[in-house]
Amino acid sequence: MSQRFINYIKCVGTGSKHNRDLTHEEMRDAVAQILSQEAAPEQTAAFLLGWRLKPESVEEFRAALEVLDESTVKRPVENGLELGYPFDGKADNPYIFTLAAPMVAPFGLNLVVNGGALQPSKGGATVRDVCSALPLPENIHYFDRTDYCKPLADLTPIRQTLGLRTGLNTIERLPNVGMCDTALIGVFHKPYVKKYVEIFGNRYKRLVIVKGNEGTPEIFGKCRLWVCENGNTEEILLDPADFGIEYKKSFDRIDEAEALEMVKNPSDGLMQIAKLNAALWLFAKSEAPSIEEAWTLLNG
Repeated sequence: MSQRFINYIKCVGTGSKHNRDLTHEEMRDAVAQILSQEAAPEQTAAFLLGWRLKPESVEEFRAALEVLDESTVKRPVENGLELGYPFDGKADNPYIFTLAAPMVAPFGLNLVVNGGALQPSKGGATVRDVCSALPLPENIHYFDRTDYCKPLADLTPIRQTLGLRTGLNTIERLPNVGMCDTALIGVFHKPYVKKYVEIFGNRYKRLVIVKGNEGTPEIFGKCRLWVCENGNTEEILLDPADFGIEYKKSFDRIDEAEALEMVKNPSDGLMQIAKLNAALWLFAKSEAPSIEEAWTLLNG
């Protein structure tokens, strides 16, 4: 147990009248103690829950990311696009990155995906499940958290016991383990777009935020996306119907076996959705000036 850590729990766990944001250095120290397990498991759980309810500040997120960076083993991936998937699984539709990856290979685009053990609270198949069960195209570079950031991976039992989303769910999605200059991340709610720009924007030359399927960066239906570059943010509306795609996404839970089978034997509609996501990747990586022109390239 850490006596010093108790002060940080008090910052986030004494009620709305007395809670306060941690300073940059305090947050760095708190996260360092969590990762080193100097803080007891009960202390870590109490802090993560209180931090979520306080709620988290952008400066705290940035400080936490700094400490995670120091604990992360990185390897550069040439012409890489980082896809920031949630670690809490995908429950209603399959992952399609293995279907779309070969479509962008002729353009020299490499995809960086990060995965690990399932985290709270949604459930479903994980990126690790997909990358363990299916053959990966050569231009997919999978990094497992057990290898690139073991201290964070080791927190999984505490987080699973807590059973709730915490601030770690937000910052763990883009570790930039492939040292990419471009990233694509999904968002559940529009108010988080501004927060994501403030947290991750200065870590990439170009950041694309998508209101994607189940909070992932994958598009299955009509949605909005935001392109952040050079301090500016542009909002774009994307509708598969404009590309002649009529795909009905599922709202019913599917298990891991069903999800994998859908990828192994994809329908024509699913392949069209995969192609639209490939077009988004080319646009995100500035291989095409628009998603429409990227779509044309893929169909050329």
